Amino acid sequence: MDSRVVDDGAGGGPDASSPADPPSPKPDPAAGAMDARLPADLLRAVLQRLPPIDLARSACVCRAWRAVASDRAVVEAAFCAPWGVGRVVGEPATGAFWRAASLGRFALSHAVRRGDTVPGVALKYSVQVTDIKRFNNMMSDHGIYSRERLLISISNPEILMGSTCYIEMDHNAKREVAIFYPEGRPGGKTESMASIVAAERRSKRIIESVRRSLQVDDGTAAYYLSVTEGDPRAAMMEYSEDLRWEQQRAGR
Repeated sequence: MDSRVVDDGAGGGPDASSPADPPSPKPDPAAGAMDARLPADLLRAVLQRLPPIDLARSACVCRAWRAVASDRAVVEAAFCAPWGVGRVVGEPATGAFWRAASLGRFALSHAVRRGDTVPGVALKYSVQVTDIKRFNNMMSDHGIYSRERLLISISNPEILMGSTCYIEMDHNAKREVAIFYPEGRPGGKTESMASIVAAERRSKRIIESVRRSLQVDDGTAAYYLSVTEGDPRAAMMEYSEDLRWEQQRAGR
């Protein structure tokens, strides 16, 4: 008789059907590399060379990277690097300001002087009149007379090399930009938001009053206020004299 055992499927022989043990996971080299912590100084040196958008993405990797990628000095360095800006002073209203490090985030401040015109300023800085009006939220050329400064978009980034720029909210242009002062920043202090809002409201009330009295547009009202140094009564008298002069010439 054959001594070999015939497996009928009910025994526990080597060919018996049984659930196999799951294979043991193999170590992932990439995961191991991510777990390895870079020295803080080396991580900082690497991240601050990234463009702002990539720096923002790196903050999602882990807590250690977020801490470095959110550091003010690292964020500022990434923002300044493309244009060679030496320093940016001030804090923006939101962190999104840093991520859009386009040239449009910078502007040159032009102090408006008596006799300035929008075409003249445009010619001085080699920009288009429409660009000045759009950048400064101006409806007409007359808008220059109600402002102490104009923001000029940067066409040649070389002027920003090594410069110090100041993050400011311009209440006339209604935009937040890093401003470069070619003649030095006057006063050295940033206006508080409360003072900006108060000044804007006060200016609007005066212009509205003069506009209604003279029955003219806002630009014309702002012009006569500017030539009379903000005196509403004098502005009305000046307008009346000009209107009388035009009527006399028309009657000839």
